[in-house]
Order: sequence, then C-alpha cells, then structure tokens
Amino acid sequence: QVQLVESGGGLVQAGGSLRLSCAASATIFSIYRMSWYRQAPGKQRELVATILNSGSTNYTDSVKGRFTISRSIGKNTVYLDMNSLKPEDTAVYYCNANIVIDYWGKGTLVTVSS
Repeated sequence: QVQLVESGGGLVQAGGSLRLSCAASATIFSIYRMSWYRQAPGKQRELVATILNSGSTNYTDSVKGRFTISRSIGKNTVYLDMNSLKPEDTAVYYCNANIVIDYWGKGTLVTVSS
C-alpha cells in the first residue's frame, strides 16, 4: 500500500509558475513509475509527465519545454515544476505511482487565470 499526498496547487496568472509536490509513503526508488496526471472540468484524465525509477522522464506534447518532473529520493517526493502556465493548464493534478498496480493521490487544484 502506497499513500500519495499532493500539494502546491493554487491560483496563478497566465505566464506564471507553480511547483507541485507528491509525497509518497514508500521509498520512491523502488517504485517503477511515478507520474503526474491532470483532469480538467468535463474532460478525461490525461497523463502529463512520467519519471521511471531509472530517472528517465517523458512528457505529453502540450507541456514539453514548460513542465519538468523530478524527484528527491531522500525525501520520497516527486515534483512537477510548471512554467509559462496557460489557462488550458487549469485542472486537478493527480500523482500516480505504479507498483504492479496504480496508486493515486487525492489531487491538487491548479487554476490559471487569463
């Protein structure tokens, strides 16, 4: 059982930045894949960024060059640095950990005003 707690969401103007954090109850080095997903109102949940236990990262096209996923193994925390935010980035952001099955946090709301 892995518990994930997201934080760092809030209201920001377009062009601004936020850092999301996901604190895990397990050693993240042992977790095969950790990801950030988001779900905008009326839309399906979508994958935003992934970091493997190897350190390899991947991003959805719409955030490439603007968002960066990283981790602190010592703090068992995964981060999502979001820059040049756009109104279309407005969503609830969820942390996901994949260890055979998927674990989810409760989400943190990011609102980008135009």
